[in-house]
Amino acid sequence: MRDPASLAIVERRDAIARAVVEAQFRRWPDLYARYGEAGREKCVEDLRYHVLYLAEAVGADSPALFRSYAGWVKVLFAGLRIPVEELGDSLAILRDVVAEQVGGVAAVRAARCVAAALEALPDVSTDLPSFIAADAPHAGLARAYLDALTAGDRRAATEMVLRRVEDGLSVRDAYLHVFQPVLREVGRLWQTGRISVAHEHFATAATQGVMSMLYPRIFAGQRAGRSLVATCVSGELHEIGVRMVADFFEMAGWDTYYLGANAPARSVVRAVEERGAQVLAVSATITAHVGAVAELIGAVRRDLGGRPLRVIVGGYPFNIEPALWKAVGADASASDAGQAVEIANHLFGEAV
Repeated sequence: MRDPASLAIVERRDAIARAVVEAQFRRWPDLYARYGEAGREKCVEDLRYHVLYLAEAVGADSPALFRSYAGWVKVLFAGLRIPVEELGDSLAILRDVVAEQVGGVAAVRAARCVAAALEALPDVSTDLPSFIAADAPHAGLARAYLDALTAGDRRAATEMVLRRVEDGLSVRDAYLHVFQPVLREVGRLWQTGRISVAHEHFATAATQGVMSMLYPRIFAGQRAGRSLVATCVSGELHEIGVRMVADFFEMAGWDTYYLGANAPARSVVRAVEERGAQVLAVSATITAHVGAVAELIGAVRRDLGGRPLRVIVGGYPFNIEPALWKAVGADASASDAGQAVEIANHLFGEAV
């Protein structure tokens, strides 16, 4: 169930966004001359995202979530050469508009969230460090794999990983020390404006292809007699993280049923019932989908009618706010695929 304070903001999302943009253009008339009518609509679109992320932070009563989002936007704006002052001003106006149009608990929480963001923004560096550290395990392979992907050479990227696996690199290490840091690095390069969204999509698709080629090694282990259903929430399109989670459970001997992205709640419930799953893994990579995670978990628990099920959540917002898993009704959260398996085993009292 979505938090009422969050819902109050979401229901007025468009009106709030337009009010903020109107206030911006009144305060700085040169904005209209700079952006024009098409630019005004683009500003409204951007503000809708600000409103949605603020609503989720309000719902979780977590200034940390909105502070992290504002920092992410600052880096994005720097890559687009948009003055960071415009971000701070728009957030302050957003706080005031929420107070005017919504009020109550939502306004109080929103003020705390915006205050945390404004306080942190000056110290947020726009020069993000690489996710591929020089001294990290298999850093050379990860860097070569990234270079092949950004050059659009899917064959070279695939062959170098498969060759290293044939030479003894474990699938687990390929996932943790090559695919994971490289995809995070691809995200950083997009955020800082160094590659396009097409490059990002290509890298993700190519990596999914390599993962598929490694499946014979993933499914070869001894079975543990336990079952997992893994899914993203409805609207979430970043599925590769939860796919890695499912593959790690397979390598640990679990029988897994991977639903991928954008699975409706009813389909998730049916999969849990049909597979006799003991664990449901749910992923959300952006804060805007935290409410959807809570709704999905609530729907699954309600429809199962008391049938025992452990729910593990993961993704970026759960790393930012460690206690967020409690707010969405889960049993635990995991920072990566390996930890998810360890937590699941712990929940069942097994040695890890």
